[in-house]
Formats: sequence, C-alpha cells, structure tokens
Amino acid sequence: GDASKKGRFYWMALGAFASKTVACTLEAWQVKTQAVMFKDTKEGLGNGNLWLFCDISGWHWYYSNHPSSFEACIEKRNSNNYVKAVKQQVAKMPWNTTALPKVKFMSVSKEIKAGFSKVKAYETEVNAKKREALQLAHLLDIADHEQGVILQPLIYEEPDFAFWVRFQRKWYVNWATPNLELVFSHACSTDIDDITSKAPPGTEIESFRSRMSWISTAAHQFHKLMRTQKGYMENEINLMAGWVAMADT
Repeated sequence: GDASKKGRFYWMALGAFASKTVACTLEAWQVKTQAVMFKDTKEGLGNGNLWLFCDISGWHWYYSNHPSSFEACIEKRNSNNYVKAVKQQVAKMPWNTTALPKVKFMSVSKEIKAGFSKVKAYETEVNAKKREALQLAHLLDIADHEQGVILQPLIYEEPDFAFWVRFQRKWYVNWATPNLELVFSHACSTDIDDITSKAPPGTEIESFRSRMSWISTAAHQFHKLMRTQKGYMENEINLMAGWVAMADT
C-alpha cells in the first residue's frame, strides 16, 4: 500500500495485543471456574471488549474509506441516528441498552479528534523521527479515549465489577487470579521479559489514573519494540490478524 500511510493506525497494533490479553484472561482457568465472584468480572471484560471494538472500529473504518469528509462528519456519529438496518443490528447486541448510554452512544470525544488529527499529520510528515513521535502521541490519545471515555464508565465504574476487581487484589485470593500483564506476542504468556509489560505493584486496575500510568509505560515499551524488533512485532500482529477467519470455540 501507500508507504505514507503504513503504520498510521498505531493504536490498533497495540490494541491487538490488548484484546488478545482480554481473550486469554477470559479463557484462564481462574475465570472459567464460573464461581460467583468471577461472574461479574467475566461479564465486564466481555462487555468492555465488545463495545470498545464497536466504538473504535467505526472511527477507523470511516477514516479509511472517507478521509476527506472525516473531520466534517465525526460530530454527527451517534448510535441513535444510525440508519434503520444498522440500528436493528445494534439492538441485537449484548448489553446494548445499558452500554450505549454509558459510552454516550459512541459520539466523538476530544481524544478521538486529537488522535486522528495526528494520523492526518503522520500521512504528510516526511521526517522519520517526527513520524515516530506522531505515532506514539496518536496511540496515547486513542488510549485515553478508550480507557477514559469507553471502559471507565462502561465497566470500571460499575459497582459489582469494581468490587470484584478490588477483591481479587487481596492477598488471600490474589494467587488465584490472572496476572496483570500485557504480552507482546500472539501467545497468552511468555517467560521473555523484554516482550512483557507487567503492571507495577499497587496498580489499581479500576482507577483510570492508576491504569493509565501502567498503559503509558506499556505503550512506550511497545513503541520501542516496534522500532528495535519490527520484524518480530509485525509477524506477531499478522498472526493475530489471521485469526479473523477462525470459528469460535
């Protein structure tokens, strides 16, 4: 494709690893026990992952297909105003009646505007270092949107979800909960420290500020890997992209 556009959707690359991590967590034996205390966390993770995708994929799809009218049209996005056929499909999706009001019906945010303005700047920037800086800045803008505008009100501020997340941090159950880590591999786990970002001790995952502190560190590690181990990272991303045709188990 167009060399000026390669790498422009930088958050999506990190997002692939993050989404895979959620899927791995959902499959972890600790969650699959179906104990009552894990039901709310499992539901929350599924709810968050689904609506995060519904939100962010729309922005990327429209920018990819209609870049010239993107800035003029982003203010108009609202799931209440979708065409009838699309609204009917949205109405069939899990948690739609409770999720959509919490995420403001997937309307635009200042973070989305900022993130995509950097995509546009990236496409015309010729200086390699400045392009890399735009990639990282774009990634952090979109992360702020998805974590603060979508996931925070959608799941982390839900009393039941927040309660069980805090409960799982307690010493007497911590041994039985999935590790808070992001693995830059298509695999769920690894022993290689260089491709693992572990949440610092004391991270409160339900706190936006605490969570973003870790995500920012993980983003910089991802950015470094994309520059120093580009071949490996792109191969892992391509492997995960190949899962699109796989049937659910």
